[in-house]
Amino acid sequence: MTNPFAHVPVVAGLAYIERIHQLPSRFTATLAAEPDNRFNRFAVAVLAGGNKIGYVPPEISCHYFDPVRRAAAPVECPGRRVSATDLRNTGVAVLLDFSALPVARAE
Repeated sequence: MTNPFAHVPVVAGLAYIERIHQLPSRFTATLAAEPDNRFNRFAVAVLAGGNKIGYVPPEISCHYFDPVRRAAAPVECPGRRVSATDLRNTGVAVLLDFSALPVARAE
């Protein structure tokens, strides 16, 4: 059975697409809590190479917001760009692997 946290989509609008296209196929993403985000009070931004490339979806970020915000060191995870076919079929350009992150909390 596939771990669902091994394929977490990144929500990214057109503002981030150029940054995403410049990423290597596999990279390390850094998660950053955004407590002042006006759209999602549990927003977790996704950064790669020091640039924001999108957000963890709200239904997932609510489980990771507090641990990411309180972490003593940056929270990192593997990321990958999807194939052009997958992008056309799903609209998702980047997937993250949260399977090794010990930060999920039960609601």
